[in-house]
Amino acid sequence: MASKEKLLAVSGLLSGAVIWGLIWYPYRLLEQMGVNGALSSFATYLIPLLLGFTLYAKRLQVRRMPPVLLLLGLTSGWTNLAYVLAVIDGEVMRVLLLFYLSPLWTVMLSRLVLNERLRFHGYLVMALSFSGAVVMLWRPSLGMPLPQSAAEWMGLSAGLTFAATNVLSRHAEDFDIGLKSLSVWAGVSLLSLLALASHPSTFAVLPALSFSGWMWLLLISILIFTVTLTVQYGLARVPANQAIVIFLFELVVASLTSYLLAGEVMTLQEWLGGAMIVAASLFSGKLEACQDDKEE
Repeated sequence: MASKEKLLAVSGLLSGAVIWGLIWYPYRLLEQMGVNGALSSFATYLIPLLLGFTLYAKRLQVRRMPPVLLLLGLTSGWTNLAYVLAVIDGEVMRVLLLFYLSPLWTVMLSRLVLNERLRFHGYLVMALSFSGAVVMLWRPSLGMPLPQSAAEWMGLSAGLTFAATNVLSRHAEDFDIGLKSLSVWAGVSLLSLLALASHPSTFAVLPALSFSGWMWLLLISILIFTVTLTVQYGLARVPANQAIVIFLFELVVASLTSYLLAGEVMTLQEWLGGAMIVAASLFSGKLEACQDDKEE
């Protein structure tokens, strides 16, 4: 890959890490204004979806959505929706660390779906990820080391579908970035709408929303539109396991903002478990190199 193209790809992934390390805060502000997570997700992804159709529909000329992109839309849709719901109600860093168990799921799904053989680094990633989760979640008084709230379960499930999205992206490498981005926006919009279906009265909040609330919705929508395109550009040019390492910068941004803006402080046990999960993600960057050596 040309150095300029690689720089742009890495910059696209870093921009995604920064935005997603910050975006939890305006979503919480909207929650305080009465716009719940499902409604704010629907609104902030519907705008990019409509804008994307306006910009890309004629150029793409797609009559029927390929199955792999339908699956990509569903997995990425749940990843983004569950992430938003989790960071609104849960502790940001605990949610993110559970989310970044995704290398564990990526290794397993790559073996099942892509028939990639598990090598030493793969076993190391699995062991570190699982051990880090046990250390972080272990509470003798509570029994099994499992997530302790709905938000934490959401964060865990978002990491699982994020891994599935990475695996599916390998099958969709030849598709246009605009089409893949449309799949993401459509997936989140659809799942958010389904979540709101049983409470249609929730939409009544929007007409009464303050000017600042609408400005937050518009700002988030613009950020999501931009960052989806840049991240898709990066994922198309950077191996999935290396992309996970770059995305870890989100933890740095989130740890600072959650402390400064929400006063959240992690315990030593949580830091230790989190460090093991981060180490697993760093080692996951070696998987691609091992695969390349094998092919050579």
